[in-house]
Amino acid sequence: MQNITTLKALKRAIIDRHVRPDNITGLMSVTTTLVPLAVLWYAAFLSAEVSYWLTASVICVMCLFLIRVFVLMHECGHGSLFRGARLNKTFGFVFGVVSGMPQYVWSKHHLHHHSTNGNWSKYRGPLNIVPVDEYAAMTAPQQSRYRRSRSIWLAPFAGFVYLILNPRVTWLRGSVQLFGHIVRGKIAQPGVSIKAHVLTFKTPYWSSSPEYWHMFWNNVALLSIWALMAWLVGPVLFSVCYVVSVSLAGGAGILLFTVQHNFEHSYASPDDGWDFDRAAIEGTSFLVLPRWLNWFTANIGYHHIHHLSARIPHYCLVACHAEYQHLFGEVTRLRLSQVPAALKCVLWDTQSRRIVSVAEYLQRSALRVAA
Repeated sequence: MQNITTLKALKRAIIDRHVRPDNITGLMSVTTTLVPLAVLWYAAFLSAEVSYWLTASVICVMCLFLIRVFVLMHECGHGSLFRGARLNKTFGFVFGVVSGMPQYVWSKHHLHHHSTNGNWSKYRGPLNIVPVDEYAAMTAPQQSRYRRSRSIWLAPFAGFVYLILNPRVTWLRGSVQLFGHIVRGKIAQPGVSIKAHVLTFKTPYWSSSPEYWHMFWNNVALLSIWALMAWLVGPVLFSVCYVVSVSLAGGAGILLFTVQHNFEHSYASPDDGWDFDRAAIEGTSFLVLPRWLNWFTANIGYHHIHHLSARIPHYCLVACHAEYQHLFGEVTRLRLSQVPAALKCVLWDTQSRRIVSVAEYLQRSALRVAA
């Protein structure tokens, strides 16, 4: 706790020192991500004439670049990749099209995560973790389904749903509902303008006109690119390469994000007593990765620094951690070999304010019964 007290006192100085967005560095990040990805698509087209195993190898490398695309898109949403809002907005949209996610809408939801990090009453992570009491109230089949639905092996399917299916379906479904609302409104009140009817439309898929139009242009651009690529390289080759690469990258991204907050005894507070800075230290992990993998993930493994201030660019995270590492002794360090174990921590112990594994919950339950 002493480190957290010191951190609170130094927080403003840390942020002022390392919030250093640079347009040249940002553009280099864009170039070294999108250009190789375009080259890999060309390589995938050529490799299909040689060997499908070679194509599979190219797809694996594409996955790594797509993870980087998503993290840079996320950074644009925080306004930290570039100094100016225009560049962040422009390349955020571009990265959103490449990754399949409407960036502006996604960023709005993601900001909620940052503002409530560690407050599990308001945000329970991508796996929607349940409290131990709710888990105990489930039947045995329900508990089994709960555990299976959070299996590491379902990650590619989750990536497909998250990046390919849901953004298209929600836009189409919401647009159809909007059209029906307008038609019904004009029939009931023909004298009222279409704009007025639009203003009375409510949907969970977007909360404002800018969000809808961002979704619209994201989907129009993406569907147009799909059609163009299918025409250039062939619909079968394109579909296989695209679906596999995006699904695998999306699944890896979900796992990456999950273990940055779900690990053994991660800080998980209700509203009462929740502390933002303590959540950054005790509820966010430091994912220790090889240097090459840190590059592909745009240093997002330094997640404790990112939650200290999301305005620190990815290219400043390492230096910030190195300079103030004496303050981060209580941050949980995870290596790749520890990720599967961390992913088993899928229950919220509200009494201890910690995330626990099912195995620990069962052990505690057995001890209580014995006592």
